[in-house]
Amino acid sequence: MMATAKPLFSHRPYWAHRFGTAPFLPTTRDEMDALGWDSCDILIVTGDAYVDHPSFGMAIVGRFLEAQGFRVGIIAQPDWSNTDDFARLGAPNLFFGITAGNMDSMVNRYTADRRVRSDDAYTPGGVGGKRPDRSVIVYAQRAREAFKGVPIVLGGIEASLRRIAHFDYWSEKVRRSILLDAKADILLYGNAERALAELGHRLAAGEPIAAITDVRGTAFVRDRVPGDWVEVDSTHLDSPHAPAMQDPTVKVVRFVRDVRSADRGRSVIRLPSYEVVRDDSVYYAHASRILHMESNPGNARALVQRHGDKELWLNPPPIPLTTEEMDRIYELPYARTPHPSYGDAKIPAYEMIRFSIAIQRGCFGGCTFCSITEHEGRIIQNRSEASVLREIETIRDSVAGFTGVISDLGGPTANMYRLACKDPAIEAACRKPSCVYPGICPNLNTDHRPLIDLYRKARQLPGIKKVLIASGVRYDLAIESPEYVRELASHHTGGYLKIAPEAIGEGPLSKMMKPGVGTYYRFKELFDRYSKEAGKEQYLIPYFIAAHPGTTDTDMLELALWLKANGFRADQVQAFLPGPMATATAMWHSGKNPLHKVTRTSEDVVVPKGIKQRRLHKAFLRYHDPDNWPLLRDALKRMGRADLIGNGKRHLVPRFQPKGTGRAPTGEGARRKRFRTQHTR
Repeated sequence: MMATAKPLFSHRPYWAHRFGTAPFLPTTRDEMDALGWDSCDILIVTGDAYVDHPSFGMAIVGRFLEAQGFRVGIIAQPDWSNTDDFARLGAPNLFFGITAGNMDSMVNRYTADRRVRSDDAYTPGGVGGKRPDRSVIVYAQRAREAFKGVPIVLGGIEASLRRIAHFDYWSEKVRRSILLDAKADILLYGNAERALAELGHRLAAGEPIAAITDVRGTAFVRDRVPGDWVEVDSTHLDSPHAPAMQDPTVKVVRFVRDVRSADRGRSVIRLPSYEVVRDDSVYYAHASRILHMESNPGNARALVQRHGDKELWLNPPPIPLTTEEMDRIYELPYARTPHPSYGDAKIPAYEMIRFSIAIQRGCFGGCTFCSITEHEGRIIQNRSEASVLREIETIRDSVAGFTGVISDLGGPTANMYRLACKDPAIEAACRKPSCVYPGICPNLNTDHRPLIDLYRKARQLPGIKKVLIASGVRYDLAIESPEYVRELASHHTGGYLKIAPEAIGEGPLSKMMKPGVGTYYRFKELFDRYSKEAGKEQYLIPYFIAAHPGTTDTDMLELALWLKANGFRADQVQAFLPGPMATATAMWHSGKNPLHKVTRTSEDVVVPKGIKQRRLHKAFLRYHDPDNWPLLRDALKRMGRADLIGNGKRHLVPRFQPKGTGRAPTGEGARRKRFRTQHTR
């Protein structure tokens, strides 16, 4: 059974709760003075603009800590060239909380082709360049320089996904845990409210941060494994069938193969060290597999990974929040607007979500390229129906500019609300990375009635004209409930519904852990039928990823032909971006498949890495763009498919090249050189 946890709001409030609730968490000394504060207990440093809305991490963390009685200040998008901004609110009494924001800073700043983005949706005016590369590391360093001796606590998605040795796409190497590079005291991974409450109150009680080593969902550094712990070699659990791990940094080996039930709570799994996974990609893939196998809060054990002469220790994941705890978090007194200091400047991310509502956390899909499951976990954490309806009324009554349309009612996925394993004991023991791949688990409850009831009650509230579903519908789940598809098509689609097949070929789909195209067709048939019954002309907009591990040129050609046959012309396409810690990134780096046991001779994964091949795969998705035709013509000839070049309906690309597009058809050397220069930078 799942371990129990101390109720989130059962801690005795810190004495500073007497100051009450701040209209906005202070960002300046003047705001602190207006609140009557002489100091802050906790300072949150974030790479995003400060938006006091529950879709922004710093707002949830700040308001939650305020509810625990602490005085919390915000340092948003500081100038990192010196320590002035980090010192402007004074030294925090308890700790600095460092986060890159709602996105990994490298994903935020760079495209999949490693080009610098010109904009930033989390910045006023959408201006780019307001955060540094590897923001968590830089911010932690500046905070330490500003106030030596103040504990540094890392959190947020950048820290969470870089908590162990990880492949970094932008530097093309395996990097150390971000905890060591940032020289921080502790890292909180995943949704960290439980760890934050425990940490804050224990520090406030005078406990040194170095002594806090028993909190779930945390990572920290220690000199050695305590003597009363049993070490389990990860290669005994899932052997790579490689030469014995030669790790000179581990001097004492006390490994066991089998751990008695009584000892499981004091057993730690030793992953191959940073130095080993850095130098051997097979061991990297093996370590990734073990990490994902040990991700269920019901059965996960602690992990340890040697970095030089230090031990990186990861406690098991946090216990999921209850519905009552979720309700209280999302009903904290958010102002629901950006901080007044931004004036009339628009923050694109806020504009997109200002009228949206989160009803759940987590995802049990386990898509290998996605960070949701790795960060939020695969156990769905739900809000109550009443809490969601109250938030809709709050938006209706208090948010400026509301026109009666709720832009989204969902979460990481639109339709996992109240879906869970039928047996809690099975759920706590399960190590499968997905509940829906290769097929829907027979133990999974797929009843959509609670979600249908919520939709119906939401749209019946006075003053609510429309409730749209904008976040991704998991269509393999949706077809298990035709009534849900009817509800979606009849009332909650605004003409177009975006869904994500991601690929149609079995090769890439098996590496993504996504359902086959037949499932898409079944969903489309239901969606089209119910749209017609409702008298609505509505369309599905499928989303695909180019250059994902497991994808060949032939897979992309078949996808292009499928898109053309179905009349789809994508305006924007996304090439696979290897994010830190993702299973697909382990495939990208190692060429192995960690969804199965990794050995020297285990399944090899084709990886479209080169820039030419990645551009070709993107070009297949935009087969209709004349600028891509020269590239596609060359590829089709090379692949023996010149029969697809022509001006008929059965052809993929025409023989002619419109003037001013693509490469000149005359073969002039100078013009070809210009084309190559312009397209390979």
